[in-house]
Amino acid sequence: MSKVISAHAVSVDGYITGRDPGAGRGLGDGTMLFDWYFNGDTPSQVFDGFKLSAPSARLFDTLAGRVGAIVAGRTTYDDSDHFGGGSPHPTARLHVLSHRPAPEISERQTLITTGIQDAIAAAREAAGDKDVGLMGGGVATEALKAGLVDEVILHQVPVLLGGGRPFFQELPEHVHLRLLEAVPAPGVTHLHYQVAR
Repeated sequence: MSKVISAHAVSVDGYITGRDPGAGRGLGDGTMLFDWYFNGDTPSQVFDGFKLSAPSARLFDTLAGRVGAIVAGRTTYDDSDHFGGGSPHPTARLHVLSHRPAPEISERQTLITTGIQDAIAAAREAAGDKDVGLMGGGVATEALKAGLVDEVILHQVPVLLGGGRPFFQELPEHVHLRLLEAVPAPGVTHLHYQVAR
């Protein structure tokens, strides 16, 4: 069965954006969170234009190659200028979770308004035997609350941003993680966890 994974670049102090993110401003002034996409000599086999370090490329491409559909929250969708009508992943269909209408949704995107369970169910169907990726702290938190996340991957960048949007929002209880792999690489440490059940 496919897995649900949440993978985000995150600062050491837990932010997935810089200060002042928003529509037309992207992820704010925290764009250094993604410098590791371009700081190496190894082209990604999944994402055109990415040139990563060898250790980052191995882990990143393995994970990205597993993804068949994406669920993103409305804030992430808006901040990313609707992903240009497509998806943040070159081959995975985008499902946008929102409680309000989104007239800008394209025919290559799916709007889900009935909650995280329905969004993940629709994404699982679209993904087939591949995994579902989660984008955005709100979506990741709601999926964790519902017990739907199998793996959490933190691409931890050695910076303290001191502000921005935090990765995780408040959870009603502890979520225990088991470290599967830690991969140090130039400009980032990849921490791959399994959610303990």
